[in-house]
Amino acid sequence: MRRLAFALAVLGLVGAALPATAQERTTFRIAWSIYVGWMPWGYAADAGIVQRWADKYGIEIEVVQINDYIESINQYTAGAFDGCVMTNMDALTIPAVGGVDSTALIIGDFSNGNDGIVSKTATTVADLAGERVNLVELSVSHYLLARALEMNDLRERDLTVVNTSDADLVAAFTSSADVRHVVTWNPLLAEVAAYPGATKLFDSSQIPGEIIDMMVVNTDVLAANPNFGKALVGAWYETMAIMSGDDAAAIAARTAMAEASGTDLEGYDMQLASTEMFFDPADAVAFTNSPDLVTTMENVRLFSDEHGLLEGGLDFVGIAFPDGTVLGNPANIKLRFTNEFMAMAATGEL
Repeated sequence: MRRLAFALAVLGLVGAALPATAQERTTFRIAWSIYVGWMPWGYAADAGIVQRWADKYGIEIEVVQINDYIESINQYTAGAFDGCVMTNMDALTIPAVGGVDSTALIIGDFSNGNDGIVSKTATTVADLAGERVNLVELSVSHYLLARALEMNDLRERDLTVVNTSDADLVAAFTSSADVRHVVTWNPLLAEVAAYPGATKLFDSSQIPGEIIDMMVVNTDVLAANPNFGKALVGAWYETMAIMSGDDAAAIAARTAMAEASGTDLEGYDMQLASTEMFFDPADAVAFTNSPDLVTTMENVRLFSDEHGLLEGGLDFVGIAFPDGTVLGNPANIKLRFTNEFMAMAATGEL
């Protein structure tokens, strides 16, 4: 589960768990959860890739799988981990809003069809006016719906959002006549789209680059321990090089990732096909440098504020980009996009 973005009451936990200033050290912990774009972390740990890169820099990195995605971000925000996988929206609405200065160290991919709107009866997004739409409220599914409505001259007030757990969503769609329209992500999306007569009205390929999957690390920890960032980035792109090919090693790697995520190679490759993976670090650097990223984060900021996810208001927290652009409060930057370490990987400097 990757897709839930509640503004949580973690401020007290943060203050209790995090030191006033990060110090140089040699042991680190990162958390990951199951999703197509994050399975490489489990593989990199199991295959000894993380260990090799940690050894290169004289450090130790513990890679921990957390089954509950939001719980992993909560624990990161509370200081139990030095890094954690999360989406761009969740990075803003949980740790950044919670007061934790965080850096998007690795831009791993963006959803390019992995999230979508499926209907039993509608044939266009415009047909959703006046209808009830089931989704995980305040998630990136909710964000996707808002963007789809905006692009079709509608607003959320034109329909009714029904909060539905991701665990219940497929069963509700396939067994209840009252549940006609849903918004969800793969592999759930593939299941509801396969329902007889169902129509996919909109998916994330129509808002490319807006739902981003990242490895986020504590900014102070990274500043005091740049070798931590180098080791993570080195391990990630070694894994990308292995899994992106068609040889036996690539197939074995993706098969291991598939099995760990509860599917087979065909199912995992299907999910990869609708995920724009940045296998080449140069592509991730270009994406991070693009002004489109600023536009995306402005859309995310506005959505989050409209739905009460930004504690302190729209301009309380600042978001910084590699070219010096800042959205929100430049005196309170809590989310930073960097190209520094990915650029090192692109130029062979790790």
